Amino acid sequence: MPARRAIEIGPADQNSQKWRVPFTEDAFHSFIVHGGVAARDVFGEGSLFSPLLFGKFFDPADAFPLWEFESDALLSGLRNASKSTVDWSATSADYLLKAELPGARKCDVDVCNLKEMVVEISGRWRGRETDTKDWKNGRWWEHGFARRLELPEDANWKKMEAYITDDIFLEIRIPKNSSDIDLQQMQAV
Repeated sequence: MPARRAIEIGPADQNSQKWRVPFTEDAFHSFIVHGGVAARDVFGEGSLFSPLLFGKFFDPADAFPLWEFESDALLSGLRNASKSTVDWSATSADYLLKAELPGARKCDVDVCNLKEMVVEISGRWRGRETDTKDWKNGRWWEHGFARRLELPEDANWKKMEAYITDDIFLEIRIPKNSSDIDLQQMQAV
């Protein structure tokens, strides 16, 4: 039976200097070339943390409105090549994100709320020494990974749940506000 554990979702440190250095396309290409297997696994094609996941370069530290897009349409090329390790969907009751976290056994995964309607998923590789107390202050991609996602307006971020299974598979479930669900059900009748 797979080992599943809840991830505590906390608020972001509002005093932190996190993500001060943007992850540019040039920095990404250089890092992938010199970063080794772990870098290619975590930031490579089809990964939730890849800056190229959405078809063009997009800094993972910038919030992306994921649920405004259908995963089948956005990731069709990656799925056809069996390179996608992420999926998201919406039902009448909630939003769901599932992603494989390559190399997650060697890192600590955090999920936190930013500005109420943004969720941040990040991880820092264990055993990597840094010169700064705040690893996200400099070239953060050398020490860990991140993805920020904008939540839809009807998402109830206060009731968001996150789980990790077998130290590899991440699942985040965000319920919709109950008043919005009731309105959708009434309109369907």
